[in-house]
Amino acid sequence: MTKRAPTSRPTTARTSRRPATATRELAPAPAPRPRRRTTAAAAAEPSLGKYAYCIVRAERPLSFGRLGIGPTPTEVTTVQWGDLAAVVSDVPMGTQDPTRDNVLAHQRVNETVMQEHTVLPMSFGTVFKTRDDIIEFLRSAYDAFVDVLDKMEHKLEFGLKVLWDRDAVVRQIEEEDEDIRRVRAQLAAQRGSTYFARMQYGRLVDAALQARAERYIADIFGGLRDVAVASRSNKPIGDRMIMNAAFLVSRQQEAAFDARVKELGARFDKLTFKYTGPWPPYNFVNIRLKLERA
Repeated sequence: MTKRAPTSRPTTARTSRRPATATRELAPAPAPRPRRRTTAAAAAEPSLGKYAYCIVRAERPLSFGRLGIGPTPTEVTTVQWGDLAAVVSDVPMGTQDPTRDNVLAHQRVNETVMQEHTVLPMSFGTVFKTRDDIIEFLRSAYDAFVDVLDKMEHKLEFGLKVLWDRDAVVRQIEEEDEDIRRVRAQLAAQRGSTYFARMQYGRLVDAALQARAERYIADIFGGLRDVAVASRSNKPIGDRMIMNAAFLVSRQQEAAFDARVKELGARFDKLTFKYTGPWPPYNFVNIRLKLERA
């Protein structure tokens, strides 16, 4: 089990004055006029937006280093409104592709910020056009953000996936279930078409597998209920996974939750537990925006 992320100011040329002659003083040479970018050149440079990672409480501007999304990691800072802040970095306006590097960068920033702050993670790919847009977003949803921050204070998310060896479980079910043994014996002895017998056998096995998986899941959720604040069951992935869950855990209960997962893993030794975390509360906070595409 594994447990766990300037625009440069135009320089003003110093003008030198030649020493005055006996008859007159020479006027200073005019400063060179800055070269203007052509319209085509300006259009070729993509405008920058603000990629938002999460919302935190902050009384002052914060900086987290060059961790931001993009081919070259960018500086991660905050945009403030009152005692709320959005954690952001500069990105070209447009849709951010969910590549492995981009998703890992999004997670890395959130995991860095959560070390010292309670975070409300934003959905991947959330980009604002301007700082003013972010400020308006924080202002308009201030009460909702404060309410959720209060609920998520000092809480972490842990993931637990449970897998089994389906063929081994089927063999065990065949040994224990008299009806399934009888149909299987009929299949072995039957000559000619076995279509209906195979259909009956398949239905019996599927029902038995479903019932056994539900018992395992109920026992595991029940064993973790008193050391978790909340839980969420997600859709299993693939034939081997029977449980794909997320648990919201108080920081004070982290050690107790960890120990309980290990106890359950030892108890259900024929199952494989994949235990990860701590994470920001991705499964318990859902901030999605329909933003205008650049």
